[in-house]
Amino acid sequence: MHPYKILLVEDDAEISEMLKTYLETENYEVACALDGQQACSVFDDMSCDLVLLDLMIPKISGMGVMQHIRQSSYVPIIIISAKDSESDKTLGLGLGADDYITKPFSVVEVLARIKAALRRTMQYDSAAACADKEALSVLTAGELTMNLSDYTVKKGEKSIDLTAKEFEILKLFMQNPKKVYTKEQLYSLVWNDAYCGDENAVNVHISRLRNKIEEDPRNPAYVLTVWGIGYKLGGSV
Repeated sequence: MHPYKILLVEDDAEISEMLKTYLETENYEVACALDGQQACSVFDDMSCDLVLLDLMIPKISGMGVMQHIRQSSYVPIIIISAKDSESDKTLGLGLGADDYITKPFSVVEVLARIKAALRRTMQYDSAAACADKEALSVLTAGELTMNLSDYTVKKGEKSIDLTAKEFEILKLFMQNPKKVYTKEQLYSLVWNDAYCGDENAVNVHISRLRNKIEEDPRNPAYVLTVWGIGYKLGGSV
């Protein structure tokens, strides 16, 4: 795993160097900025995982830097400031900071806050990735819902039992709702075999699938016949 990259924005060169040295011994990569203008420029040029930000910096204030960052990124921001009033903390956190440390501080506390912020970010990213994955595993068409994780199909609240071939045919249609499939294509993709001109297997499975998912199999809404070509998912479902 690559080391986390931290942007340290601090106009006191002594504090900046002290923090940089300490964080590098903890295997973080640290880029330093001594004023707000430099901080915005460095942030725009690098991909950082966390920002340590002093509020009382020249050229562009710490609040201005934070507003610049929040225009394009949700990277964790930890404010480090001599301003310790409740109003300053409330303003900083309200503008998008994730944490607030007042000076003087201990480097041990700073490190603990950094680790906590990065841990929260990892947990959020992991949860978001799981949610995305779960969303991708569920297909919908009208009242039909197909879950690719547990191979279940529902129409509304009613479960529908499909055979493996019926499931694969329906999945093909639901994953490609605008595509028309010939019988030859269906046979090749679902049976994973060369089509020998025998339409019966495809016809039988389409008929059985319609009987299970359609209100009126003779007037289907989900699996439509495209005369002279093949089948497709109903456009009105």
